Amino acid sequence: MAIIQIRRHTAGRGFYQRKRAEGKSRKEALRSLKRRLCGVVSPAMIKDTDTSLLTAA
Repeated sequence: MAIIQIRRHTAGRGFYQRKRAEGKSRKEALRSLKRRLCGVVSPAMIKDTDTSLLTAA
């Protein structure tokens, strides 16, 4: 997911480029992007699970 974000013109690519401009290595910048994506995706998955559990009951 992070690699696709970097390849395309997305907010993730901008984030990655800012981290590189700050002097981080490719690995460090990619790790930061992955961490950021986890922070976005995890709450969405939890919310989806909670919603599906409520509709199933």
